[in-house]
Amino acid sequence: MKHGHHGHAEHMECACEAGMQHDSAHGKHDHGNGCACGHEHAHNQEESKTYLTRIIIGAAVFALGIILQNTVDLPEWMRFAIFFAAYLVLGMGVLITAGKNIAKGKIFDENFLMTVATIGAFLLMDYAEGTAVMLFYLVGETLSDLAVERSKKSITKLMDIRPDYANLKQGETVMRVSPQDVKIGDTIVVKPFEKIPLDGVVLEGTSALDTSALTGESMPREVAAGDSALAGSVNGGGLLSLRVEKEFGESTVAKILDLVENAGSKKAHTEKFITKFARYYTPIVCAGALVVAVIPSLATGDWATWIYRALLFLVISCPCALVVSVPLTYFSGIGGASKKGILIKGANYLEALTGVREVVFDKTGTLTKGEFAVKKVFAADGVSEEEVLESAAGAELNSSHPIAKSVLAAYGKEAQELKDYREEAGYGVRAADENGQEILAGNAKLMRRAGIGFAEVSEPGTVLYVARGKKFLGSILIADQVKQDARATAQALHGMGVGTAMLTGDAKRIGEAVAADIGIDEVYTELLPQDKVEALETIRQAKGSTAFVGDGINDAPVLARSDVGIAMGGAGSDAAIEAADVVLMTDEPSKVADSIRLSRKTRRIVWQNIIFALAVKAAFMVLGVTGIADMWWAVFADVGVTLIAVLNALRAMK
Repeated sequence: MKHGHHGHAEHMECACEAGMQHDSAHGKHDHGNGCACGHEHAHNQEESKTYLTRIIIGAAVFALGIILQNTVDLPEWMRFAIFFAAYLVLGMGVLITAGKNIAKGKIFDENFLMTVATIGAFLLMDYAEGTAVMLFYLVGETLSDLAVERSKKSITKLMDIRPDYANLKQGETVMRVSPQDVKIGDTIVVKPFEKIPLDGVVLEGTSALDTSALTGESMPREVAAGDSALAGSVNGGGLLSLRVEKEFGESTVAKILDLVENAGSKKAHTEKFITKFARYYTPIVCAGALVVAVIPSLATGDWATWIYRALLFLVISCPCALVVSVPLTYFSGIGGASKKGILIKGANYLEALTGVREVVFDKTGTLTKGEFAVKKVFAADGVSEEEVLESAAGAELNSSHPIAKSVLAAYGKEAQELKDYREEAGYGVRAADENGQEILAGNAKLMRRAGIGFAEVSEPGTVLYVARGKKFLGSILIADQVKQDARATAQALHGMGVGTAMLTGDAKRIGEAVAADIGIDEVYTELLPQDKVEALETIRQAKGSTAFVGDGINDAPVLARSDVGIAMGGAGSDAAIEAADVVLMTDEPSKVADSIRLSRKTRRIVWQNIIFALAVKAAFMVLGVTGIADMWWAVFADVGVTLIAVLNALRAMK
């Protein structure tokens, strides 16, 4: 079954996903899952400066207290006053947020844990340690925030494709207007180095378009009159006039922006597990800390020692490393994919890619270019290939058929127009050259009907037989072209242990030849659209989780039935963007292997962080309860582990 493909976007429970929820009063993230991590994100320079000033002042007062404590015999009240002043400067935000959350019934979060641990340290007269915990906690959280913000900025660079204006041409006047105000059929002017604001067709001018933000392709795309131009592309050095084909809301750039902005709303199964885990984990460790504080104290009478160890237990136990790093890893993975021209609609689809065991490809437009081209020319004895192409090109000059276009392209010269041209449906073309000799170009049935002996070609493809004056000149094999990286894609998938299959409506002979050429394991031929769905179900039952790769237009039913639907060549294809879970913005099948490889790397990083965080925390809990670790170790076990996990999560962007 699909992974909630068309369902409503789930509410984002963790603030570190793509649309982070923000408490406007104190800049706090409310994870809503048992670990409101107290991240303070400065949303403007003034707020950032204020926050940094608080850390600097608090750290300075704390340092003064340490110096005086170690050099002067301070009265107890003065020692308390210095450290408490530093503590309030540093921890006021955490204290207020903890109070507000308690009032809302959200007791078990990191603000609560830090408040209890630090106030407990002050009650035990460990003023320096209580202040140090708050100081290093905030410094560590700030570093984590910087890493998170860096990842967000890197990913949202994609938003640079959003056009700011359009140059609308009305008569001889050109006005700068909002892209939303331009209608279908209007003419817009795109000056050199401006972004193309809406999808359109070039009316005048030539230029090279930078489409890297849309497709990940580094090579510019040449356009001239009659060519399509996608919104979000950057114009090169030429001046272009375009006829608008789509309103802004329906343009490629608008759909891509919507995809990227909402990608974080669909949570992976691992994220949901961590959310539930944190919800039960935090109350359990709070109960554990209470047990550590009370039971040994009743047995030994040493309340101060065991309360201190319970406070260590609380600081160490915070699950922030998991709650922050797991969604951030998926977010980074989606962002890293988007920079390569792979748009993944949500973390659930990124995770689903890791389990794919079979990739099923459509043939035409996916593994092949969907364009006819001359593959071979077979010339009869005493005849050159040039003669065969020349006669065929003359015969096909007035035809609009794709086969005719491929012959003319292969000839590469200006063909001489023949006389008495007539087309015979189901057979081919008859014409006459300047000497009155009859030229025939068509299928084997045409040769037989004309009584011309010919050498039949058995290779897969469309064969055009050519004769002149009752003499057989030769034949031309015309076939769909296999994409340049199709063979490398099959090899890469096999190297990852993923099987391959191909579905096509073509004849068995052609389909099997293409599959053998590329290296596809299985091929299903002569399929109607409804047959493709049945073939996919057969493959799924035999192989397991299956991804289908198609063009997203005529393959929509199969895309919808697969475990992961991947649309090929999504740039400009509305149906592809709507129907698929993953959209490849170029026509390169190798991006399929890239997306699976990236999903597996993301999953490895997620589990590295889960295992690392839980293992370190478990070890430090034991050290804290047994009296080996002190509050400084506890700070590392919380803040240090979170920071390491966040930095590790950012590797998913590479």
